[in-house]
Amino acid sequence: MERFRKLLRTDKTALLIIDIQKKILPVILNNQMVIENTLKLIRGFKILSLPVYYTEQYSKGLGNTIPEIQNELTGIKPFEKMSFSCSGAGKLFDELKERNLTQIILAGIETHVCVQQTALDLLASDFQVIIAADAVSSRKDIDYKFALERMKSNGAEITTTESALFELLEFCGTDIFRQISRLVK
Repeated sequence: MERFRKLLRTDKTALLIIDIQKKILPVILNNQMVIENTLKLIRGFKILSLPVYYTEQYSKGLGNTIPEIQNELTGIKPFEKMSFSCSGAGKLFDELKERNLTQIILAGIETHVCVQQTALDLLASDFQVIIAADAVSSRKDIDYKFALERMKSNGAEITTTESALFELLEFCGTDIFRQISRLVK
């Protein structure tokens, strides 16, 4: 039986965390949920040995990525950017293409600015974009909701952290399955 072609595959998937930085995070709605779910994604990707990337928007003004997330990203350097879209984050998109990573899960802030512009640019560059709706947010609920709607109407897929991690697993009953199950509880 053939599987749905857009299901996440471990050989094609990367996580991109966008701008979860010290000075803007406090004003973001549901910021604790964003942190918790982003950490679950990072830890899940580590268990699955999958690539994780992250960006920082104008870190001189907005500060660095928050320590809770930075501590999980030891050995990974952020892609600095001044543009809202991660398409302006150095050679990030080129690296994704070179590594044949075509399915990109997005987490971060703000949903209606940097996340949305990144998603639309990834789609324009022929990537499959998956938004972890419980790992993104904005300052205002209306901005969050309309950004998810716009991204979805343009081809992005909207899911949750747990759904994405279990989709990457594909099978239960393994040690990796048990590790992911403990992680999402």
